[in-house]
This record gives sequence, structure tokens and C-alpha cells, in this order.
Amino acid sequence: MNELRRIWLEFDQEGRKAWSSLLRSAGLTPQLGLDYTVGVFRGGELLATGSLSGRIIKEVAVRSDERQGGLLATVVQALFDRLSEEGRDDHAFVYTKPDTAPYFRSLGFHHVASTPVVHLMECGHPDLNDYLASLGAKAHPGSPVASVVVKADPPTLGHLHLIDRAAKDNAVVYLFVLSAQDTTFNAQERLGLVRGMVADRTGVVVLSTSDYLVSATTFPSYFLKDRVPSAVAAAQASVDACIFKDSIAPRLSIARRYVGTEPLSPVTAIYNRELKRIFQGHPELIVLPRLELNGRVVSAGTVRKAIDAGDKKAVRSLCPDSVASYIIRTRMQGTRDQAGESHRPTRRNHG
Repeated sequence: MNELRRIWLEFDQEGRKAWSSLLRSAGLTPQLGLDYTVGVFRGGELLATGSLSGRIIKEVAVRSDERQGGLLATVVQALFDRLSEEGRDDHAFVYTKPDTAPYFRSLGFHHVASTPVVHLMECGHPDLNDYLASLGAKAHPGSPVASVVVKADPPTLGHLHLIDRAAKDNAVVYLFVLSAQDTTFNAQERLGLVRGMVADRTGVVVLSTSDYLVSATTFPSYFLKDRVPSAVAAAQASVDACIFKDSIAPRLSIARRYVGTEPLSPVTAIYNRELKRIFQGHPELIVLPRLELNGRVVSAGTVRKAIDAGDKKAVRSLCPDSVASYIIRTRMQGTRDQAGESHRPTRRNHG
């Protein structure tokens, strides 16, 4: 008799050992930090398992001699039941190996993106096609067409520098603002701040990314920065790059994507590398030197530190006026300007 039960990986050492062994036998690398894990047991032996991380179904494995017994469907249904309990059953994703993708297709999942080593699939709505339709409805006439993708937590003069360079060289720039919520400034704040920052820029169209561009679904390592192995970050970055190249860029006729050099974050540097490798010039990846202030790159992280320190002068020197005013009004009331001179950033020679 099969028994379906939760595996508490943090507390159940025997369960975690069996879980890890099953994943490794299936060619998967066990990853902790999961939200929920279930297993199908028979006589104390683990036959199948699956986990949730947010709305992502992952770490799914079935013992090789049990793959025709419907255990995959049992595990996936248990995970959907969990999502339903949490009110998130309308849309789910799964990362799977290419050879197991057909099993998930039979359960109602469909393709989002794939590489030689991993497939990203989804089930439910709104899905990728819905997102692409929303982008198509906002298409702007003109050519050539470029894109910039920003987290903008908060927007800085560095972001504006990159956007202005793209706008100078292209008739249309689609400016994607990450929809992630695990940020200092929430998604709606960042979207509004970016729109205000570029309101007078002709041909710059601001769009949100939903789940399909540098999100907790397509590229979770981006939000963990240096706490993930480089191979994992590269695999996720390649999936994200494939979605952009194969789905988003064609829908909006994007011929170029602009990014800044990345001296501060190894994970973002890996992302730039994977974009270049996947794009192969279509679209063209244009990498520009980051904007500098007093020999240091302008970054949103530096602005966040200035906010914490109550340094209004630093915020004003690093952010566009509309952004700085918003930050000081909403985040820094009651703080005084720090002493010392303030200098605006200087642009490095692009060569």
C-alpha cells in the first residue's frame, strides 16, 4: 500500500537522506530552502517525491522501476492541492529534464522555454501567450527597436544613462521593469518611478515583466545573488535568455538589448554572459560601461545604503530628481542631509 505524506526536510533526517538519494539517482541535485515537499512511500521506502518553491514545482523524481505506476501524477496532484490550500492554484511552473517533459505534458503542462539540460513548463492562466498578447497590444511604431531590462530598486542615474544611450541609437526602446515583489521598493512603486523618470523620453515604452523575465520563476538565482552555485545560476540565466530571444523579442521586433557591465554581482555577470551566448547576435547584445561617481559605479544598492544612513545628499547625487524627491518624501522624513559635498556622476568613454 502506497502512502503519500509530507517530508519535513529540516527535521526528518532519515526522510531527507532518502529524498536526497532518490533525487541523485534521477540525476538531480538536491536543493534545500524549499517551501513544501511530499513523498510517496511503500513499506518505508521512498518511491517518488516533489517539492514547491513558491509556484514552482521542482525536485520531482520517481524511482526508475516505478515510472509506469502513475506516481508522478500522484505527486503533482498533491502539490497542486497544496497550492490550492494557499490560494495559488491558478498557475504553476515546473522545471524538468528533457526526458521527463512528456510526462508533464500529459498532465496539462506546456512549453515555456528549453535548453539542452532543462525545460521550463507551465500550467494554468494567465500564461506566456497571454503575456505576449499584452505586449503586442502595447507595440510602438518605429525602427530600430531596442530593449532595456531594469530592477530599479530604486531607479538611479545609472539606469537613466543606459536608457538614454539606447534611446539615442534607436527609434523605440522597450523598458522592462521587473515585477518582483521581494524588493525594497515594491513593483508598483518601481514601475511608477521609472515611468516618471522617462516621461519626457520619446519612444521609450515602459512594460512590466510578469513571470517571464528575470523573475523568481525564470531566474530565481538573480534574487539570491552570491548564495547559489554558478552552474545553477548559469542554467537559470540561459532559460531566461531563451524566453527573451524566442518569445519576447520577436513579438516586439526587438533587435538590440542594452545591459551595463557588472563589476559588483557575479550572478548578474553570469547573466550577461549567458545572454550573449544564447542570443548569438540575434538580438544584438550591447554592453555599456556602468556610470561612475568618484571612481565608483552608480548602483541601486548604494542608494539603499544612503537611505538607511539618512544621507539625502547622496540620494540626490545618485538618482534622477523625480526619484530622489519621492525617496526623501516617503523614506527619509525626519532625517538630515549628511555633511560633505555632493557630485553628479561622470560618464565613462564608451570607446
